Amino acid sequence: QVQLVESGGGLVQAGGSLRLSCATSGRTFSYYAMGWFRRAPGKEREIVAAINWSGGTYYADSVKGRFTISRDNAKSTVYLQMNSLKPEDTAVYYCAASNHLNLRYRWQEYDYWGQGTQVTVSS
Repeated sequence: QVQLVESGGGLVQAGGSLRLSCATSGRTFSYYAMGWFRRAPGKEREIVAAINWSGGTYYADSVKGRFTISRDNAKSTVYLQMNSLKPEDTAVYYCAASNHLNLRYRWQEYDYWGQGTQVTVSS
């Protein structure tokens, strides 16, 4: 059974930084694409960043230049480094794993999900 467990969320002031981690278990981590999504109150779930099996990345325009996704295959963990945080980044952040090797951009293309971690950015 595949499990994803996020950690690292919290409350931070605007301009601050947080690093989210997503530890996975239950399958060979290195073969699959991973993604971070978020859902703000009253809004649809949206992709934040994605990384494929070989380290290729994708970022939403709203976070480009501020967020960095990375993966450590030896630890079966994916990270999201978030810098220069803004109040509009406030959301529940979800880690997701896809059965595909290459980048995936839609939440429907992801097969496994974590429970989510709250990120709150105060102004």
